[in-house]
Amino acid sequence: MDKQRGFGLGASIALTLASAVLWGVAHLAAERRRAGLALMAAYILMLAAILVVFTAFSTRLLSLAVQPRWMIGLTVGLVVIALAWTGVIIWSFLLVRPPRADAVGRVLSTSLVIALCALVLGPTVYAARLAYVSRDVVDSLFPSGGGAPVLAQDPWNDADRVNFLLLGADAAPGRPGVRTDSMTVASVDVHTGATTLFGLPRNLQRVQLPEGPARARFPSGFTGEGPETPGLLNEVFQYAEDHPDLVPGVERGRRGAELLKQTVGDILGLPVSYYAMVDMKGFAEIIDAMGGVEVTVKEPIVYGRYREGLLPAGTRKLTGQQALWFGRSRTDSDDYVRMGRQKCLLNAVAKQADPMTVLNSFERLAAATKRAISTDLPQDLLPALVELSQKVKENKIHSLSFVPPLISTVDPDWSLIRRKVADALDERRTARSARNATPQQSPEDPVNLDAACR
Repeated sequence: MDKQRGFGLGASIALTLASAVLWGVAHLAAERRRAGLALMAAYILMLAAILVVFTAFSTRLLSLAVQPRWMIGLTVGLVVIALAWTGVIIWSFLLVRPPRADAVGRVLSTSLVIALCALVLGPTVYAARLAYVSRDVVDSLFPSGGGAPVLAQDPWNDADRVNFLLLGADAAPGRPGVRTDSMTVASVDVHTGATTLFGLPRNLQRVQLPEGPARARFPSGFTGEGPETPGLLNEVFQYAEDHPDLVPGVERGRRGAELLKQTVGDILGLPVSYYAMVDMKGFAEIIDAMGGVEVTVKEPIVYGRYREGLLPAGTRKLTGQQALWFGRSRTDSDDYVRMGRQKCLLNAVAKQADPMTVLNSFERLAAATKRAISTDLPQDLLPALVELSQKVKENKIHSLSFVPPLISTVDPDWSLIRRKVADALDERRTARSARNATPQQSPEDPVNLDAACR
């Protein structure tokens, strides 16, 4: 058979390489025309199918990436293609390999085939690994609703806006439980992605709890465990976790978030649908996995319990530990300055988490995310949420914080807070037709967050 083929080392290598790029070339050279044409047709159809997917469904690819069933299908498809490609390479080589007498040629050409197979299988194994990790993160973080992914129908139930409660939690040594020291509601226009962040200080007092068992226990506003606790807004989460009767029918680990969503929603006059909570130490791990985050430090920031370090003023890339203190430090400042820095930090992370950054550190990010984040966003909503996040990235994010002198934390004017929220959202709606208007940046008015962080 080898004598009949008559392929030397050069021809064998060339035809094997050609067959790896276009299936069937070696078969045609070996006069296996029917098999060669069939392989070429299969190859062209496969490429056409891939091209259609990446063009017709380009806007949905990120949405599909957060659906476990699609990730399983993608993994299986990649493995099948890789095995088929490897089989074609080996089959092509067997048809055009050098004769047995050419021992050196056989060794060289065989080495080439092994390298080509590794070149095909290596990326496939890596992609399959990423798909597995992605599916694991989705399954670990997001509760499964058991229904079909929401794509065709309106996932937001005809609402113009959807409101998310974003929490930064801090569990300090020697202090029991978790304190939600950062509380922000992101109100997002589902049509345009225009977003306004409403920040509530951790030290709001006498907060009215929602109707039911919680208000029955604290009819005059939340006061905490007793005289030894100040009864601040940042204590509500842990109090609900420790007292199941306040949120009947809700399991442990969800009680605090459920009561806090209702409480914050009542304060702002907005229905809060979902929450996401980030552990501050875990947040530092996420930033390290990203390779750091670039922010503008307006004034030098002292950090560390014992003034161990200083973040100089200027635009710089912060490590996770530095970013943690950027958003956490109150030395030589106060809660309200810290709130502004926290929003800038969140905005910077959202803007800088581009696809290449995520891909390059995917496994580290996935591991850090699983440790740092908890949420009640259902899996079925993730495709719609990914599409909405793309709209958010295309818009300026505005911010309004309810801090002194606008709001007294000791005796808050709840009706003023709700009125300011309504006014801010009305401004965003009218701003669609006046995008070039200069935003007011007084304490009472929404602030362009991109500008405020520079």
